Amino acid sequence: MRISKSKFVAGVQCLKRLYFQVHRLELATGSTEATEAVMEQGHQVGLVAQKAFPGGVLVAADHEHLDDAIRVTRKLVGKPEVPAVFEATFEYGGVLVRTDVLERRSRAAYRLIEVKSATGSKPHYAYDVGIQKYVLSGAGVNLEGTRLMYLNREYVFDGREYDISRLFVMAEVPQEQIIGDAEISSRVENQLRVLGQPAPPDVEPGRQCTEPVLCEFYDHCNPDLPADHVSFLPRMRTEKVDDLISSGITSVHQIPDEFPLSETQRRAVDAVKSGKMWISPELGGELSTLRYPICFMDFETIFPALPRFAGMRPYDHVPFQWSVHRQERTGATMKRYDFLAESASDPRIPFLESLCQAVKAAGSIVVYNQGFEASRLDDLARWLPRHRAEIAQIKAKLWDLLAVVRCSVYHPAFGGSFSLKRVAAAILPDMSYDGLGVADGVQAGIAWTRLVDPATSPEEKDKLKRALLQYCGQDTLALARIVDVLVKQSRAPRSPAV
Repeated sequence: MRISKSKFVAGVQCLKRLYFQVHRLELATGSTEATEAVMEQGHQVGLVAQKAFPGGVLVAADHEHLDDAIRVTRKLVGKPEVPAVFEATFEYGGVLVRTDVLERRSRAAYRLIEVKSATGSKPHYAYDVGIQKYVLSGAGVNLEGTRLMYLNREYVFDGREYDISRLFVMAEVPQEQIIGDAEISSRVENQLRVLGQPAPPDVEPGRQCTEPVLCEFYDHCNPDLPADHVSFLPRMRTEKVDDLISSGITSVHQIPDEFPLSETQRRAVDAVKSGKMWISPELGGELSTLRYPICFMDFETIFPALPRFAGMRPYDHVPFQWSVHRQERTGATMKRYDFLAESASDPRIPFLESLCQAVKAAGSIVVYNQGFEASRLDDLARWLPRHRAEIAQIKAKLWDLLAVVRCSVYHPAFGGSFSLKRVAAAILPDMSYDGLGVADGVQAGIAWTRLVDPATSPEEKDKLKRALLQYCGQDTLALARIVDVLVKQSRAPRSPAV
């Protein structure tokens, strides 16, 4: 048996994750489309990075022909005229690795370059680099240095061709930051031993379930907890949860009055114990600041690693859709307005110009998490300076429903979360996102990418368009209906918990 670089890194995070990847992959959950999108993005970044090494040769054999890849790599390494090898493949000690770039420094010495689609170095990269260095050294490759090559967040795309020398940062990995061969060898030996066992290792759930990445087997190892579990209190630190559980307290109903909690957490405890929604006496005053016409607004974006259009940087958001529900006065029927870019051309100007018309003369513009919409508007002002005055007017009217809910509302069904979907499900039990073709922002980005792909059939494009419009419109409708419910609740006679 041999393991790959990615499986070794998975095993460093958690040996049970490694075991399941090899023996029980069917236990994985989560969006396969989202995982594939992340992998494809990394692949595209790698292809662009190769342009920094003119004359480099790709080892094209795929994962089903790894022995061929090893043979081709050996031949290329033996040719001094080849300045760099992409996807060079080596095997040593039961581990197989494919290097992003193996750059020739002299006739018999190389530099290992690990390409990342991130915008900086991260601690867990040390094992990624360490396992490659271990295998290459064991396979007889003379390495004279190791570098990380990652995206430069400050690079601004001119809209024509990437300037590779500025798009990427090349950083030497200091020797003291590389995991030594002795530790790598010990981990490899242990991983191979675990994989040879008939059952997975006994590993209790913990931080390794989400750090440094969310494990695809999280749901399997972390079964659903009761709705009143102490971990479902808002912003509850792991240390506090551990303290409670170690004392035999797992239910919110068991938490003693003297246990230290934040004001928000104490409200949540009271709401769960009473089984009723808590409403702050100040809620009515906060809602009274709304001014008609009221617009309920939501944006959808993607944030690609490689900038798409002029003026953009790596991971800048591309706004491709908005939805607005508009109510002119109290009791008036709401009107819905939408924008959805349907081609791969730059959507920023039509996005903004249509939005300005939809929210023109609005008194308040209700959003959920004002920081997101405000940041996207700031981006648009930077890219489209002639619209700065209009954008400033929109920003001045933003009204954050999330901030109001966090301070003045708690429903037992929130389960510690103030996400729009959780709040809507609790306050509007007849509204559901189940069954929608697009159910969250990640799915929206993937759907839009397919929508603007010329290879997508007209029938599929029509289906994707309807799903995107339904999803974004559901968000703004939820905003409007939540505000309506909260206005009625704030005016109703009540005890402290209603």
